[in-house]
Formats: sequence, C-alpha cells, structure tokens
Amino acid sequence: MATSQTRRRNYRLVMAILVAALAAAVLTAAVVGAAGLSIGQALHAFAALLGRGPDATGDFPEWAPRLLLDLRLPRIVLALVVGAALSTAGASFQGIFRNPLAEPYLLGVSAGAALGATVAIVWKPLTALGIYTLPLLAFVGAVLAAFLVYRVATIGGHTSASSLLLSGVAVGSTLTAITSFLMVATERDLHTVVVWLMGGLTTATWTKIYITLPVVVVGFIYIMLMSRRMNLLLMGEERARELGIDSRRTRRNLMVAASLTTAAAVAFSGLIGFIGLMVPHIMRLLVGPDHRRLLPATALFGALLLLAADTVARTAMAPAEIPVGIITAAVGGPFFLYLLRARKGL
Repeated sequence: MATSQTRRRNYRLVMAILVAALAAAVLTAAVVGAAGLSIGQALHAFAALLGRGPDATGDFPEWAPRLLLDLRLPRIVLALVVGAALSTAGASFQGIFRNPLAEPYLLGVSAGAALGATVAIVWKPLTALGIYTLPLLAFVGAVLAAFLVYRVATIGGHTSASSLLLSGVAVGSTLTAITSFLMVATERDLHTVVVWLMGGLTTATWTKIYITLPVVVVGFIYIMLMSRRMNLLLMGEERARELGIDSRRTRRNLMVAASLTTAAAVAFSGLIGFIGLMVPHIMRLLVGPDHRRLLPATALFGALLLLAADTVARTAMAPAEIPVGIITAAVGGPFFLYLLRARKGL
C-alpha cells in the first residue's frame, strides 16, 4: 500500500515538474530568437492578440504580435505536437514488442514515412491532391514499413527483440536507399527532399497544425485506451492470452495507431530521430513501466525535449538555423550506444 502511494506521489511530482518546465520552455521559445523580445513584451503582445492588451504600442514593438502569431507560436505548437507524437509512438513500439530499443526511427517506420513523403515531393502528378498528399503518402509508407518489419522479424509466430531490431535496420536501410535513388534521379527536387530528411520545423504553419493535431490526438487517445492491454503484453503472449487478450490483434492495432502518429508527425517536420527512443526510456525509469502513467509522462517530456532542441536549433547560430534532426541525432546516438551497452552488461 505504501509502495503504491509512493509511486502515485512520485508520478504527481514528475508530472508537475514536467508541466512547469514545459511552460518555461514555451515562454523561452516565444521570447528568444533573431528578433528578441523581453518576457514582458511577449506577454503584452500575446495579450494584444487576444484583444486584451493595451492599445499603445509602447509596451512592445508593433511587429511583435505578427511575429508571435505567424512564426513563433505555430513553430512552438508544432514542436509540442511532433515531440509528443514521436515519444508516444516510441513508447507504444517498446511496449508491444517488449523491447526498450524499439522506436519509429530504428524500426524503419520513419524511413517508410520518408519514402512516402519523398514520392509525394518528386512525383508531380500527385501534387494535384494538395497539402494532404505528403501526410497521406507518409502514413502509407510508415504503416507498410511497420508491417514489413514485423513480418520479417516474426518466425514461427514468435518475434524476438534481436530479430526485430535487425529487421528494422535492414528494412530502414533498404527504404532509405530507394529514397536516395529518387533524390538522385530527380535533381530538381533534391534540395527540398534533403531539407525535409534533415528534420526541421521552419515551415510550421497553422494549417499544418490543423492537419497534424487531430491525428495525433486521436492516436494518443486510442493508445491510452489500449494501455492496460499493453501492460498485459509485458507479461508475455501466453499470459496475455490466458487473460483474454488477443496479442496479435492488439499488436496490429497498436502498430497502426503508432504508425499513424509517426506519419502525422514526420509529414511536416521531416525525420527527427531518437526522440521516440530516449524519452520513453527516461520516463520509464522515473514513473515505472505502467503505460497508464508512462504514456502521459512520455508525451509531456517528448514535447518538452523537442521544443528545447528546436529553440537551440534556431538560436545557436542565429540568424542561421541548425536542422533540429541534427541536434536530436547528436544526443540520441550516444544514448542508443549507452542502451546497447547496458543491455549487454558491458
């Protein structure tokens, strides 16, 4: 009983810290940049956007409200949505495969989404479908890649952690090779594809958020509803079946939901790796393996981490920008090596 109360207390503490840190990160991202604002100016400009600020322009530059509304706020919101989506998808993949090394980037899901997005960019007849073309093909590529990895890794109805990881690397490399070929074959669109593959939030707009946010929210709600089943999957397939859980159907449905959130995230942000690997692992150490608590904490921390990385990306070399995918890879690569060493006990 005392242990349960301690866990609940620790969970509330972690969530409170994450919410406070996220609020601070949002405020910091709103005020820093090539065109700097003070905290007071940013708050007054934001109040003016809501129609509640002072009429005088002396409290903030006259361009500040438009800067916030058209540039910084869309980028902040997209960073929060993408970070939450990738981390939640990573936690889902790790849960359904019982493998802490599983995540969209390493399982080839992101590579599938990248191939779909590249086809959407270079195949001109598809542009007639409008802004929905890229996220739609990214989703198709992500889902197909996820199922291909799962089928290749499943031998005799059993899916081992090592075969899953190796299959993800192999399938991801193959899909990346196809993407590279399309890039070489269509030099006219090379720059657009390269910028997208490096990952970044520079093209964030409210329209893209309106498309991405509903998909991510629906995916997160579904995954949360399946959190108890994911907990049972952690006990093993035989035990899950004894408790009335169809493990194959549960895995399939969760793979679709996780792939959907991944595709919605990377469709407009490009490839941002290792968020789905680092965040769930860190949160599992802090709040435990129960997905009913792990998923909300993971979503908050993923949003916080990507927003912080994007803030660094656009301010470290201002006015030039570093693709945020470079920053997450620079941090996530060593973290992945640490996980490999920890699992082998080296």
